[in-house]
Amino acid sequence: MKTPIYTTLFVLAVIVLNACNEAPKNDPMALWNELDQNAGPNKLANDEKNNGWQLLFDGESFAGWHGYNMEGVPDSWTIEGQALTMTTEGGHESQDVITDKTYRDFAFSFEYKITPGANSGIIFQIKEDSKYQFPYETGPEFQIIDDEGWPGQLEDWQVSAANYAMYPPQVKAYKPVGEWNHGMIVVKGNQVTYILNGEVTVTYEKYSDEWNELRNSGKWSEFPDYGKYDEGHISLQNHGTKVWFRNLKIKEL
Repeated sequence: MKTPIYTTLFVLAVIVLNACNEAPKNDPMALWNELDQNAGPNKLANDEKNNGWQLLFDGESFAGWHGYNMEGVPDSWTIEGQALTMTTEGGHESQDVITDKTYRDFAFSFEYKITPGANSGIIFQIKEDSKYQFPYETGPEFQIIDDEGWPGQLEDWQVSAANYAMYPPQVKAYKPVGEWNHGMIVVKGNQVTYILNGEVTVTYEKYSDEWNELRNSGKWSEFPDYGKYDEGHISLQNHGTKVWFRNLKIKEL
C-alpha cells in the first residue's frame, strides 16, 4: 500500500519544523536570553531550572570547587559578600580555583566586579595535571582586566572580553570599575562565543586555519598543550588583584 503524497509531505514538514525549532536552542544569544536577570545573587529562577541551568556557587561555600592541582581550596581565596574573591595582593599569578567537574559542550554564565588595576580571567577546557603549573597552559581565557586603569599599554587581545592572546573583542562592552559585569562563554563543538553584558565580543572556530595560525605564531607557541583539550575544568583566575565572582551558572549542551 502506497503512502498518500500529502502524508509524506506532512511528515517532511514536521521534520523540517522540528529541525528549525531545535537550531536556536544552542544559539549563544538564545542561551543568554534564558537567564533571568532578576533572579538575585546566586539563585536559579524556575525558568532557568526548567531550561537545564545549574548553579555552580551557592554564595556561602566552596562546594564544587577546588584549587588547581590540589585538594580543597587554597587560602588565597575567600567568600565575601556572597562572592568568591582573592586574599592575595601584588599582581602575581597565584593559585586558581577550578570546578570539580569537567565540561565539554556548555554555556557558562558569570558575574564579576573588579577593583582599579585588576587583572583576572575565566579559563576553560583545562587539563588538571601536575606537569602544568597554571590552568592557562592548556585552556583558553575570557579576559578580565581594568582597561582604563591598567598601568601600561594593552594589546588588543589583552582587553576585557578578549580571547586572551588570540582574538580581540569585537566591541567594548565592559562596565566601569566597581560595577557588576555579566559574561558568558558558550562552547559547542569547535564553535566558541564570548558575550559580555548582552553583546557578543568574540567568536571563533577552534582548529580552523585562522585559529591554528594565531595559536602557533604568538604567545601560545611556547605552550605546546594550549588548546589541546576539548573537555576540561573551568577556572577562576587569581592574578593577585581583587576581583569578585558570583552568579556562576552552567548549562551542559
